[in-house]
Amino acid sequence: MAVSAASGSGQVLSLDTLVRLGRGLRTPGTHRRLAVPDGMTAPLGCDAVVVPARFGPLVMPRLPRVGCVYAGEAHWWWIVPADSDYALQWPAPAQYATGAVLPDAPQVPGLIHRPDGTVPYTPPIPLYLALCLVMGTTPAWSRPVSA
Repeated sequence: MAVSAASGSGQVLSLDTLVRLGRGLRTPGTHRRLAVPDGMTAPLGCDAVVVPARFGPLVMPRLPRVGCVYAGEAHWWWIVPADSDYALQWPAPAQYATGAVLPDAPQVPGLIHRPDGTVPYTPPIPLYLALCLVMGTTPAWSRPVSA
């Protein structure tokens, strides 16, 4: 799906472009971001999933691969590829942080796990399933659909 610009310039914007532009509008001002450690690259972009700290130790052993994980007193953060929230509703009280932005964090949390290699990501689907399990939530695709 594409949308033509109203100015008559003939420029076409894809749905992906419109989503990215909209996300950019939602993060006014300057916020802290989780930094990818030196020596690592984020070729797929960088977002984060944040959960209350009490769930962190329960999630870690349930993951087949753990990427960069940051922890503060109140929350744990997992680095995931950008757009890992596409068509996916993360289970509450987990929150999705586009751009790995820390809007309400008083300070940047510390890195508590760094994976081997150069890629910082925790695979989002196993993370989603582990969070559903520890939070007692049924994955969205398993819930009954009403007409």
